[in-house]
Amino acid sequence: MSVLGIGLAAVGRPAYITSGRGGDLPDRSVDALRSRTRALLDLAHRLGVRHLDAARSYGRSEEFLADWLAARPDADDVLVASKWGYSYVGDWALDAPVHEVKDHSLAAFRRQLAESRALLGDRLHLYQLHSLTPDSPALGDTALHHALAGLAAEGVEIGFSSSGPHQGDAIRAALEITVDGQPLFRAVQATWNLLEPSAAPALAEAHRAGLRVVVKEGVANGRLADPAEAPEPLRRTARELGTGCDTVALAAALRQPWADVVLSGAATEAQLTSNAGALDLSLDAGQTAVLARLAEPAEAYWRTRSARRWS
Repeated sequence: MSVLGIGLAAVGRPAYITSGRGGDLPDRSVDALRSRTRALLDLAHRLGVRHLDAARSYGRSEEFLADWLAARPDADDVLVASKWGYSYVGDWALDAPVHEVKDHSLAAFRRQLAESRALLGDRLHLYQLHSLTPDSPALGDTALHHALAGLAAEGVEIGFSSSGPHQGDAIRAALEITVDGQPLFRAVQATWNLLEPSAAPALAEAHRAGLRVVVKEGVANGRLADPAEAPEPLRRTARELGTGCDTVALAAALRQPWADVVLSGAATEAQLTSNAGALDLSLDAGQTAVLARLAEPAEAYWRTRSARRWS
C-alpha cells in the first residue's frame, strides 16, 4: 500500500479551486496561512506523513515550508518536493483576474530553481516540471533536458506532474526522454481519483519503469469530500463504513498497486485527520466495484474542473 503525503496548494495562497474555502479558511492573510501551514505540517509529521509537496505557483508555500523546516530540526526525515513551470501572479487577491501563468522554458526553469533554492536550500529533494501536457514545448527541449539532468547530477530527483484529459499521453512521452542514454525523469505526479482514473495504465507503466508515482487531487478538489458534491454511491459507501467520503476516496487511491504516495490537500487539521483515516480503511470487492462506476469521461471531468471558480 502507498503512503500519505501532504500538498500545500490549498494553504500557500488565498484563492484556489477547492470547495468550502470560506469556511475552512476564514482568515487568508499571509500570517494566518503561515500559521495554518505550520499547524498542518506539525500534525502531518505526528501522523507519519513524510512527503511534503509545494510549488512555485502555490503562492508562498515554499516560504511557509522553509519556515517550518527551520523551526523543526527534528523533521530531518521528510522528503521535500516542489515544482517549477508555473508562477503565482495573483498578488494575494481573491479576485485576481489571473492567479498563475505557465512557462516551461529553460529560462523559467533556471529562474524558478534559483527561487526555490533560495528558500529550501539543500532540503529540496524532488523538483518537478509542473503540469506537463502533450503539447508542452518541454517535451522536445533538449537544452532543458540537459539542464534538468545537471540538477539530477547534483542529487536532486527530477520529476514532472501531469494534468488534463490526455495525461496518459504526456506520461508516456516523458518516459521516452533520455539524456546520455539515461531516463531523465524519476518521479511522476498525476491526477487520479474515482471520477478521473484515466491515467492509471500510464501510471502503471511509469511504476514498472521505476518512477516514484505520486497521486494528486485524490478527492477531486472537494467533489469527493464535500457531502453536497459527492455522488450518492460514495456517500452510501461512507455511511456503510462509518467514515467520511474523503476517507473512502483516498482509501481507493492508496490501494492502487502502482501508487507510491497519495497526497492529502487538506486545508484544516480536521480534514487531514479524516484523510489519514484512509490508511486504515478496507474496501471490499463489492464496494470497490460500486466506486469504480463513478468514473467520468476524462474530457468531461477536466471541463468541469476548468469551470471551478477560484475563491
